Parts: sequence; structure tokens; C-alpha cells
Amino acid sequence: MSNPSSTPANPLPGINLRGAVDLSALKNRATAPAPGPGSPYAVDVNEQSFQEFVGLSQTVPVVVLLGSARSNQSAMLAGVLEKLMNDFGGSLALGRVDTDTSPGIAQAFGVTAVPTTVALIKGQPVPLFEGDMPEDQIKSFLDELLKVAASNGVTGNLGGAPDAQAAEEPPLPPLHQAAHDAIASGDLAAAQAAYEKALAEKPNDADAKVGLAQVHLMRRAADIDVAAAEVLRARAAGDADDVEAQLAVADLDVTGGHVEDAFARIVSFISLHFGPERETARVRLLELYEVVGVADPRVSASRQALARALF
Repeated sequence: MSNPSSTPANPLPGINLRGAVDLSALKNRATAPAPGPGSPYAVDVNEQSFQEFVGLSQTVPVVVLLGSARSNQSAMLAGVLEKLMNDFGGSLALGRVDTDTSPGIAQAFGVTAVPTTVALIKGQPVPLFEGDMPEDQIKSFLDELLKVAASNGVTGNLGGAPDAQAAEEPPLPPLHQAAHDAIASGDLAAAQAAYEKALAEKPNDADAKVGLAQVHLMRRAADIDVAAAEVLRARAAGDADDVEAQLAVADLDVTGGHVEDAFARIVSFISLHFGPERETARVRLLELYEVVGVADPRVSASRQALARALF
């Protein structure tokens, strides 16, 4: 484990960014991206410009499309996302990444197939979806993304007009601010302690519960690099009874945007096992629900599958 007092927070938990793209140095800028072919809120992003683009996630949620110039599906999805950026009128930004020419960004997100779409809020990853998807379903994901962003105080707009709601946003509670500051400095243990103290004082603090789940995920996967991930996947594939490997791979899938795969893996394990390992898997699954967002349709679908597995 790296020294938390000296290592910057990894905004892509579970992915080793050494030698890839450093996403930790965010800039408090409200500059709209340069106009793209289909939307003034879309821009082509490469490894040199990505850090600055991530800085926009302090102001608005940013959507990152990781595709390929060789993929027709990537081009079609880019067109749909650009249209939706226009529909949302500057409350979101889109970055188009060609993984053929910017493989470091794909590596940072743990992308294994294109197109894959993820989002960032205050530099922190929010899994969206892999492959193509109907426009109305993508819009539903973006609606939920804006709700998550608003709950984290990200309510700006790139249209040029100041956002009154953002200006009136109250400060974070002291323990929440302490947790955010600890994450920014790389001290995940201190962030966990702050969220745990907030929950001890107010057990129904939903934001602290989500924050604690996110920090748990970050801590579990902080030192897993590509080689270690391959070992874990091999362990999980070779031994369906290895609960630690199954849960570790589920963590990696969530951080890489393969949310359905992660949920299905754990539900399958629960359906086939009994005893303490089943409860361990169930508790982890509930925590991952918090990370993804309890209002996410993928969580709702997985809850139904979990109920069938349990009963």
C-alpha cells in the first residue's frame, strides 16, 4: 500500500495511473470546451489535454466517450451524445477520446472494449455503460448523472451565465469536507474515518454512506495494477468458490464501467453458496449499489436478481 500522506488521491480507484495519465491535479476552471463537429459542448481529447478537460468536472459533470476512429459504433454513439449535450444546454460536457492514439486514457479507465462511456464528477469516476444504447436510455443515465452531480455540489453551466443555484450551494458539513480534503491529499484512511464519524453522529446520513462506500472501493483497489488484475481474473475464473477473487474482480468491473458484469458475478456467487461467504458477498454487493447509485436502473435490476437468489 502506498503511503497515503504522500501519494495523491487516485481518482480512478483500482487503476494504477503511473506512466499513464495523471488525473489528480484538477483546475478550478469554468471554461467551455472548444466547439466540436456536432456540439459546442463536445471536444476531442488526447493525453496532453485530458487533465485540463477533467478540471471541468469541478463545474459540470463531464462525459468521456472512449472510442476508436475505426469503429462505426463509436462514431454513431458520438453523434447521439453530441445531440444530448446540446439538449442539456451546457450542464454537461463531452470529451471524445480515440483510444488508438491515446491508449493511456483507456488504460487509466481500465477499458477493455470500445465504445465505453464513463463520467467524472469532481475528478471522481462514475460508471455509465459499455457499447451502444438507445438515445432515451442514455438520456436517463445523464439525468441521473446530473442528480448525482447536484448532490455533490456540481451544478454549473458552460453556457456562460452564472448558475444561481451553484452560487447559493451551502458548504459541506465539516466531516464531509474533512473526508473530501483527505481524499484530495491521498489519505484514504482519514477519509474513511471522517465518513464513519459522520455516520456515527447521524446514522441516516445518505451522503456519508455513499462516500464511505466509495472510499472502501478506492482502498480495496488502490494498488491493483494491470498485472495484478489479470491474476485476480484468472483466480476467479479457475475457482468459483474463491469469494475474495470474485469480489475483487467485481470491484475492478465497477471501476471499469462494467457494472452489470460486477453485479451478475456477485449475485451468481450468492445463488450458489451458503454460510458466511454468502453474507460477505451480499454485504459487498449492497455497498457497490451505493457506489453506483441506488437510483440507477442497473441497481434496481440487480436487486430483483438478488432477491431471487436469496429466496
